[in-house]
Amino acid sequence: METYSSKIVQAAVEEFSRLPGIGKKTALRLVLHLLKQDSESVSRFSETLQQLHLEVVYCRECQNISDRPLCEICSSPRRDPSIVCIVEDIRDVIAIENTGQYNGLYHVLGGIISPIDGIGPDDLNIPQLESRLHNKNTVKEVILALSTTMEGETTNFYLFRKLIPFNLKISVIARGIAIGDELEYADEVTLGRSIINRTAYEATTIK
Repeated sequence: METYSSKIVQAAVEEFSRLPGIGKKTALRLVLHLLKQDSESVSRFSETLQQLHLEVVYCRECQNISDRPLCEICSSPRRDPSIVCIVEDIRDVIAIENTGQYNGLYHVLGGIISPIDGIGPDDLNIPQLESRLHNKNTVKEVILALSTTMEGETTNFYLFRKLIPFNLKISVIARGIAIGDELEYADEVTLGRSIINRTAYEATTIK
């Protein structure tokens, strides 16, 4: 274990290194950067982290992160409530929104089915989706916009079976996204076209 001349610095490095993708060297660089900042900047940074933890909530409708009980997308009168796009997490919402090609609503699953990682259907926001569809007769189409990995396809198929009783149009993003690609890493043009050129899920299901 590395030791530092300051126990406070050491403790800060330990905390930063707990973040995903942050090793000890990167954590130390971040801590030393903060040490060089003025008190006002550091206080603002600290207050933002406190707000992040205490005030950010999950939208009661779509499970997206929000500053209010109902997120800006769900509460916007300019969005089309007849279409719900199902995504894995908030990063996919951001990616699709950045295309400017989609004007419906979302439902964030909070993950995908992955037995190897111990993630099953019960760990996802699927009951919330079913409850939402039961209570909203405005929804006419559901778009399955999950990553084209084996786990994503498994989740698509599970959701398809769950959604059949609702008598909805069920579509999947077009294969402009290469097999095995994560949605958040697709370029905006390709992702936008994949949303526009979506196809009926039945046509893609392996019999």
